[in-house]
Amino acid sequence: MRRSLVIVGAGPRGTGLIERIAANAPELYDGHGLDVHLVDPHPPGAGRIWRASQSPLLWMNSHAEDVTMFTDETVDMAGPVNPGPTLHEWAGIDGRTFADRQLQGAYLRWVHERAVAALPDGVTVHHHPLRAVRVSGPREGRQQVWLEGRPHPLLADLVVLALGHLDAELDTEQRDLAEYARTHGLVHLPPDFTADSDLSALAPGEPVLVRGFGLAFVDLMVLLTEGRGGRYDGDTYVPSGREPVLHVGSRRGVPYHSKIGYDWTGDQPPLPRFLGPDRIDALLARTGGFARGEAAVGLSREDVWPLVEKELGFAHYHRLFTVHPERTAMSWADFEESYAVADPAERGALVAAAVPDPGDRLDLARLDRPLEGMRFGSHEELQEGLREYVEADLSRRHDPAHSPDLAVFLGLLSVYGQLVKLGDIGGWWHGFFSYLASGPPGPRLRQLLALSRAGVVRFVGADMEVRAEDGVFRASSPSVPGASVEARALVEARLPEPTVRRALDPLLRELHAEGVAESPDGLLRVDRADGRLLDRSGRPHPRRFALGPHTDGRTAGAFTRPRTGGPAFRQNDATARAALLFLAELAEVAEAAEVVEVAELAEVAEVAEVAEVAELAELAEVAEVAGREKKAVL
Repeated sequence: MRRSLVIVGAGPRGTGLIERIAANAPELYDGHGLDVHLVDPHPPGAGRIWRASQSPLLWMNSHAEDVTMFTDETVDMAGPVNPGPTLHEWAGIDGRTFADRQLQGAYLRWVHERAVAALPDGVTVHHHPLRAVRVSGPREGRQQVWLEGRPHPLLADLVVLALGHLDAELDTEQRDLAEYARTHGLVHLPPDFTADSDLSALAPGEPVLVRGFGLAFVDLMVLLTEGRGGRYDGDTYVPSGREPVLHVGSRRGVPYHSKIGYDWTGDQPPLPRFLGPDRIDALLARTGGFARGEAAVGLSREDVWPLVEKELGFAHYHRLFTVHPERTAMSWADFEESYAVADPAERGALVAAAVPDPGDRLDLARLDRPLEGMRFGSHEELQEGLREYVEADLSRRHDPAHSPDLAVFLGLLSVYGQLVKLGDIGGWWHGFFSYLASGPPGPRLRQLLALSRAGVVRFVGADMEVRAEDGVFRASSPSVPGASVEARALVEARLPEPTVRRALDPLLRELHAEGVAESPDGLLRVDRADGRLLDRSGRPHPRRFALGPHTDGRTAGAFTRPRTGGPAFRQNDATARAALLFLAELAEVAEAAEVVEVAELAEVAEVAEVAEVAELAELAEVAEVAGREKKAVL
């Protein structure tokens, strides 16, 4: 019987797993037949998010040179390195290009086809363009993967969930807002992948409240301006007349920081320095565990955040002291020695003495909440203040004189690669990372400024509050005390939270009902070693794995920058190797059982043959006796 592996989700993570299976199979799976079943209603490789059928106006959020699906020697994994082209090398475009998502989808389809072609003989991939709705089966036996609209399941020796971004049912607040909108004839668009949202109800010229200032907002901004026929003439936006007026705010009240617009030069900071594998192992080894912090607050201020803060500070000051020593007041050797042993209060005094210009000091709290304590006399003052903020951010993020910012970016990548080993670390960290390190391309923020000057986008402020009252939606912010904006439409510009209990995906709902473990943030808990699903007692399931943003092993972004040690590559490799070893062992057991069965059958045949010979001898003897008796009678 051929072995069978079912991968639910044929997007980038499913493709990455197939690539690692192809790379590791020659060592771990010696040619036994294997069927790999890909289950996804969308085409393999691109999946839902990167599918061809979306607006060409939507861009990737990374430079084309920073996107790869292939491993290199910086990845800490047991399997072999399998190099391949980055997006810009494959597409033959400038590395600093922000490619559109359709081009990225084509790259992903090519990577998928290459990975499938690299599989050994006897390993066959089957794509099922359907949704998986349930996984059943005993822990120690074959699994059944039930597909929508099919009466019989796929039989699987192993199942890997690589589901990507998922839709979710509305939480209490969103349900109340949706019901209010229905009752009063308003428009309410809940959290969603913006390319899938029906924006037709947002009428030209009408005010729309938008809650969320991240990447989902950027997509919304594009689709409601250029997507409706507007255009840019230099730094000026020329409207089509079909645009609504977007009143946007959020907790921070500002857009994510611009992508950095210059290249790294010189030596990189030696990372990790204060938050490396030894510290992670020490935290995991603690008898009583370690404080994780609350999702709404952030990383534990007791155990984890001090290490993160110290690591990011080290990256920042290493760059400042080694590249811009004229802006410091002591040698790097003296600073580093004191920094390494200083507690947080002592570090503050050390930095104040060693870095004269406050603008050269790393202030993570100020970066996180730039409008904290700021008040504006009117909405018009706020518009001008926010435009100045965005212009300053663009200028700084494109000026190599501020290259310590890029060092902090490298520090964030290093920190994320370590923190993912701790399991669930809360949604706050993921949001903080995205805000600092995964913001929009610079050109998008220049477009935002043009839209603000044209009056198509208006800023609401920090800690935006939305109230449903007097038959409308009303938004306010302490940034402009006493002022508010009202509208008949509200858009929640963010992705749904990937929680197990609120996922609309029926497969995850079934797993939750079965007793799969979930993190405090509601993510699937997985074994850090190989991605096996954990139950609520902490036992790993021998035949079920999960990879991706719906797990507590989620990584920093959808794709990995070359030569950054990609945690996602490490996870894919570990899962692929665990799956191949398990399948090879099943094949060996089956082969051994077949040999035993053949031997047993041979033994049965031999016994039967002996019995048959004996029976013939007895018959011959009876015949001989009967013949003698017959002669005697005659």
